[in-house]
Amino acid sequence: MTPSYLARRFFHALFVLWLSATLAFIALQLTPGDPAQALLAASGATADQVAARRERLGLDDPWLVQYLRYISDLARGNLGYSWLHGRPVGRMVLEQLLPTAELALAATAVGVALGLGLGVLAAVRQGTWVDVAATAVAAVGLSTPTYWSGLLAILFFSLQLCRFPAGGEGGLRHLVLPAAVLGFALSGSIARMVRARVAEVLGAPFVLAARARGLGARRVLLVHVLRAAVGPALAVTALQFGFLLGGAVITESVFARRGLGRLAVEAILWQDLPVVRGVILVGAVAYVLVNWAADVLQAWLDPRLWEERV
Repeated sequence: MTPSYLARRFFHALFVLWLSATLAFIALQLTPGDPAQALLAASGATADQVAARRERLGLDDPWLVQYLRYISDLARGNLGYSWLHGRPVGRMVLEQLLPTAELALAATAVGVALGLGLGVLAAVRQGTWVDVAATAVAAVGLSTPTYWSGLLAILFFSLQLCRFPAGGEGGLRHLVLPAAVLGFALSGSIARMVRARVAEVLGAPFVLAARARGLGARRVLLVHVLRAAVGPALAVTALQFGFLLGGAVITESVFARRGLGRLAVEAILWQDLPVVRGVILVGAVAYVLVNWAADVLQAWLDPRLWEERV
């Protein structure tokens, strides 16, 4: 890990975070509606009171002034205060981060395990009904909306079989269904990538050489083939991690779980812009960290990639 590589990744991460913060600011500024009026809608505030709230929040300032103030606060590590609750956005995000992180990590574990299994099975049994079935399952997982699969999971496993709770929090049993729903959606893209990569590696010269030395088929698959084929799956998983955070918005609502998803939904409904920006920025930070970890793991599995990057 050379200093030049670390410096490149550091500045790349800063650029991604700046771009995410800037796009979030612009998108929310273009959103229809008046945040001050939305915040005071339930209180029956007069037009003068709404105008006073707009002035106090700085919404009457030019966009450039608001943007510079926003970026300046971010540079000092200040995410601002919630317009709805009056609490620090950073503290609110940290309070909801753990439930979402638990769901995302559990869903990633389910997605990677299921995707690897389906992909390897389809590649080893190419052209058979096993290949067709595994590919079909992957396609269903890739194309099924999480809100639909979540409702089906609740209907079948909670209401019909009474095996798992329909929602809420409290333990591992409450995590099974939402993690399975998100993991099933993630497994489709992983399975397709793994199938294509394993099928390609199976015909590589080093695999043929390993078989010629008399190594068993299972050892060749687990030690040689998967080590070379799992790298792209890690890259796909890292890219899909943002989908997990985005999908958690719907899944947490369907399963009535606390987390960043429900926090973002509430903030959007009330046009609590500092909270929305905070959640978006946390997602960007997660993207940067997960992609960096995936790069390191890929380089460890295949040192040739490390030599290319440094």
